[in-house]
Amino acid sequence: MIDDRHDRIRVRAHAIWEAQGRPHGADRQHWDQATREIDAEDTASSGKPSRAKATPKTTNPGTAARKRVAKPKPDK
Repeated sequence: MIDDRHDRIRVRAHAIWEAQGRPHGADRQHWDQATREIDAEDTASSGKPSRAKATPKTTNPGTAARKRVAKPKPDK
């Protein structure tokens, strides 16, 4: 599956390069644009983001630390 995605990005980046007149030195921009386009296609067709685009949610370390502290029990 990853090889398929990589190949699709490679083909799309090449097409972008050709469409822009084959400029020298813009390969990274073409690759990034192709990656965004392929990921958008995959998201639209599946309704879910692709694994490569998924990013873990991060929490504020201070908030996470506060959650780990046990609350004192009220006196009876």
